[in-house]
Amino acid sequence: MTSQRRVTLQDIADQLGITKMTVSRYLRDPQKVAEKTRVRIAQAIESTGYIQNRVPAMLSKSSSKAIGIVVPSLSNQVFAELVQGIETITRQQGFSTLIAHTGYDPLTEEEQVAVLLSYQVDALILTQTDHTLRTRKMLVAAGLPVAETMELPVEPIDIAVGLDHIAAATAATRRMIDAGRKSIVYLAARLDTRTLLRQRGYEQAMKHAGLKPLTVSTSAHSSFTTGSSLMQQAFQQSPGLDGVFCTNDDLAVGVMLYCADNGKTVPEDVAVVGYNGLDVGQAMRPKLTSVVTPRYRIGEVSADLLIKRIQGETPATSYVDVGFSFTDGATDRNHV
Repeated sequence: MTSQRRVTLQDIADQLGITKMTVSRYLRDPQKVAEKTRVRIAQAIESTGYIQNRVPAMLSKSSSKAIGIVVPSLSNQVFAELVQGIETITRQQGFSTLIAHTGYDPLTEEEQVAVLLSYQVDALILTQTDHTLRTRKMLVAAGLPVAETMELPVEPIDIAVGLDHIAAATAATRRMIDAGRKSIVYLAARLDTRTLLRQRGYEQAMKHAGLKPLTVSTSAHSSFTTGSSLMQQAFQQSPGLDGVFCTNDDLAVGVMLYCADNGKTVPEDVAVVGYNGLDVGQAMRPKLTSVVTPRYRIGEVSADLLIKRIQGETPATSYVDVGFSFTDGATDRNHV
């Protein structure tokens, strides 16, 4: 394939017989250019495949009109919905997004934050709170708005938008305890900060009820097969278990599949509660009872607060608990 020279602003101007300044003005604010000229410029951009070079504008102005987003996974539906919520707001306000992922590794997050800052982003949205010291120093030195999302750190860097995972896990466990379950196990995978917060909530609920907590965990990533494997281990350690709280819906679906394959009925023999309220749980029979985490809303609120800060406004709050709810599931009901 022959390499071709990139189309420039001057090329568009020469083709149309207008000044480069007019084309530049159109790109900044089309309404400042006469309608007939706007149409001609738009057609020229379409036909030539012109790509705007934003670097000069970024260097000459205080705003790049871009927000960086750092997520731990690009394949996880949880973070896909968060990004969708963010981009609903950024598109409305004329901002672009740059997305990087970390694989749940704080050192990789450090690298990705450095890269995004080098692109002069106006703000950052982070989805982890376990940052390296260098990451924190870079964020402080950059002096730009930062939103930590998905959870509510005790000492946020700047803005925090998320939910109380300890409270959500406590409520999820209490549902089964109130339904008469006595031997409830917590299944955990990957062991990131949110998984550990949920474990704390589970343990608090169990101890408050005078019951013995038991966590069966793995550092591997979540999947249906991981959930099935952990459930097998749970039965080996606690043959009389009658309830399972899972750190996410992937594990919970794996638990339900394991029960179906091993003569256990849900919820009569084993109650199951998942986390995140994913669609896959609602496709199960019976429908999975799960904690609903409003990721889309978290994204919207985070982006809105950041853009207000970028534009010089002072939001009423920089610490937002979006709360949680439960799906209309049937896997945690009492014995029939």
